[in-house]
Amino acid sequence: MKYRIAICDDVSADANYLCGIVKTWAQKSNVAVELKTFPSAEAFLFAYAEDKLWHILLLDVEMGKTSGVELAKTVRRKNKELQIVFVTGYSDYLSDGYDVEALHYLVKPVSGEKLMAVLDRAVQKLIRSERALFFDAHGEAVRLPLREIRYLEVRQNYVTIYAGQEYVVKKTLGELEKELDSGFFRTGRSFVVNLSYIRKITKPEVLLSDDTVIPLPRGMYEALNRAMIRHF
Repeated sequence: MKYRIAICDDVSADANYLCGIVKTWAQKSNVAVELKTFPSAEAFLFAYAEDKLWHILLLDVEMGKTSGVELAKTVRRKNKELQIVFVTGYSDYLSDGYDVEALHYLVKPVSGEKLMAVLDRAVQKLIRSERALFFDAHGEAVRLPLREIRYLEVRQNYVTIYAGQEYVVKKTLGELEKELDSGFFRTGRSFVVNLSYIRKITKPEVLLSDDTVIPLPRGMYEALNRAMIRHF
């Protein structure tokens, strides 16, 4: 698969520097890439209106009329798959990165090693987004992308899968867990959580991005934190 990577930065020297790192990473990782630079948010959005098939966006924050944050919000309204990486000289916009589900936030001058590690993660998330869970629910065959699943919960002899809507499946949690990947964590006998949706972890509970609260059994706090560190 060829990964299409866009670099949006109004400083040409910075954009060229990032291009060099991406090309080195692609060669070392034996990954095919199509790489293009854009000098402004407006230039990217103009091209994006006609061609939305981009996989990774390396995005400066402080740019001319339209900021990188505004660009990211525009794209995120209809595109959840694009891996957005903020690359900027400022650290004041970290919370904005969370708002648009940015993969990472790199502060200039960017370390080549760090950017390559982030690109590795981006590819892994893109591969993962293609994986799906297959099951029967309400007499219908369902294909549900793993990235859409927030969590699974045991209720009596059934498992409820929460992913925008609820799916009730007559399988054990253990059976379904085998079909998931390392982006999920079993917090106890009754729950499996998608790590990407976790907003906050405390010793008694886990808070998800949709404000769902999931109880956390005693002794699970450290293990879940380690899983989060590995995942992100």
